[in-house]
Amino acid sequence: QLQLVESGGGLVQPGGSLRLSCVASGFTLERYAIGWFRQAPGKEREGVSCISRGSGGSTSFADSVKGRFTISRDNALNTVYLQMNNLKPEDTAIYYCAARNYICSHYANDFGSWGQGTQVTVSS
Repeated sequence: QLQLVESGGGLVQPGGSLRLSCVASGFTLERYAIGWFRQAPGKEREGVSCISRGSGGSTSFADSVKGRFTISRDNALNTVYLQMNNLKPEDTAIYYCAARNYICSHYANDFGSWGQGTQVTVSS
């Protein structure tokens, strides 16, 4: 059974940090590009970051999170992480990870497998 499970969300004050995890079951994460997306109430789902498939692990980020977020992959643990630093209220959203058996993309429709999402709330 193919499954992606996100964890690590929560409530954090502005300027704080969180690390989100995306654990894959039923397939080898290394074979897939993994994207992180987020969706806030009343907003479109937007691509946040992506890490490429294979051993290369090239990464990309949305302009809104460049310099603050880092994506990484631990193939031994079949897990992709999103390290989020210097969080801002506008980062508040449900965060999803998604898998694509092709190159990286920031378009949600390009991804076929999705996790259930984890809530990130940034507020004082």
